[in-house]
Amino acid sequence: MLVVAGLGIGLLTCPSPIGAADDFHIEITKKGLGKEVVITKGAREWFMLIEVTPENSVVLRQEKDHDLYLVDESETHDRPMTTGEVDAAITDYVNSVKTRATKE
Repeated sequence: MLVVAGLGIGLLTCPSPIGAADDFHIEITKKGLGKEVVITKGAREWFMLIEVTPENSVVLRQEKDHDLYLVDESETHDRPMTTGEVDAAITDYVNSVKTRATKE
């Protein structure tokens, strides 16, 4: 039983195949009721953490180029996000980063 749980956790931290074809490395990790995504392309890094508690949800976003932070923001929602909302927010963020980075 523990082996199956360990394999499931390992799959969550594996790089996403989404990024393989276009030089993006994408890692999505489950964090409690929320998720974390780290996207890298060369020296650029984008990070999003959605932390969900029974009382609220906190969304953190960071973007950096080498050691220079270009974006460092957070927002708090007064209710917990559903699993579907967390997944949709992560998907939207990944697509947004890939679209913006490709245009640059």
